[in-house]
Amino acid sequence: MWQNNSPLTIHHSPLISHNTYMHRCIELARLAAGHTAPNPMVGALMIHDGRIIGEGYHQYYGEAHAEVNCISSVQAEDQPLISQSTLYVSLEPCVHYGKTPPCADLIIKKKIPKVVIGCRDPFIEVNGKGIEKLNAAGIETIFGVLEEECIALNKRFFTFHTKHRPYVILKWAESGNHKLANADFSRVFISNEFSNRLVHKWRSEEAAILIGTNTALYDDPALTVREGWQGSNLTRMVIDMELRLPQSLKIFNQQARTIVFNSRKHEEQNNISYYKIKRDEQLVQQIVHALYQLKIQSVIIEGGTALLQSFIDVGIWDEARVITNETLQIPDGIHGPELDEAKLISGENYFSDSIRYYKHL
Repeated sequence: MWQNNSPLTIHHSPLISHNTYMHRCIELARLAAGHTAPNPMVGALMIHDGRIIGEGYHQYYGEAHAEVNCISSVQAEDQPLISQSTLYVSLEPCVHYGKTPPCADLIIKKKIPKVVIGCRDPFIEVNGKGIEKLNAAGIETIFGVLEEECIALNKRFFTFHTKHRPYVILKWAESGNHKLANADFSRVFISNEFSNRLVHKWRSEEAAILIGTNTALYDDPALTVREGWQGSNLTRMVIDMELRLPQSLKIFNQQARTIVFNSRKHEEQNNISYYKIKRDEQLVQQIVHALYQLKIQSVIIEGGTALLQSFIDVGIWDEARVITNETLQIPDGIHGPELDEAKLISGENYFSDSIRYYKHL
């Protein structure tokens, strides 16, 4: 919880009605999953005398914010009620000029008397300044309603701005005996079509995806969003320290941007960026630092085992998603990663596949 070290008057309320409305804000915000980065997902409601007269959410990066869409949705006959209503918003209103004007200014202009906020915005250009500006204008501010849920909604955004690194998701598919591939690295189709569709949904929600040299060479994945899911392709990334991967691989086609982490050059060629890093034990730290500099807020690490284990060993990961085909056995195959400091959060089953979700402790 944010400690109030300024003269702001910020109240915390346990009222169930606040929670109910904030839940709706979160539901609205989630409708934009995969479309707002590097901005956060935000939802907003306008309430007058227990009635929702407006609602909206930030739909696409660079377009109107949740507060703007909420206010714009109020019908003509209800417009006079705005100055007598309460605005609920899952994230602190912005006060800076970016792609759009400050939402705090619009709230003040519309003479909205009360604003209920889920959580503070960690972005340095906001970070309490929105609340301060509203209070200075005489607007009552209630802060911290469903705060944990609102932070979790934008876990990528918060991780990026508080830890100065992307949100890291580990993902792999393994056999029932914990193998990822044959001993000669030849590919084995482990997960079924239902799990594969879910994987493409996951891709549509993240900013980037990273694989190692052997995974690129032997699996030749395209790393794009397919299987019926809509959304922009991720930034594809591969580690190829000696630049030995052939350009004929799918990762080098023009369907999406590709970043090649290597030890030899730093340059741009068509839609491929060569990013030079040092060959040492700080490989993971160099990569996450590069992603922070590139303003990439989330990344899926898809393997192979050595790359996944390197993130686990240095403790730089946030969640893991493990698909296991319980009916498949791969004798003498390549062993999968071993999670450390992990808590099982949930699980689900799709016929032969079980999917387990872990959180880093």
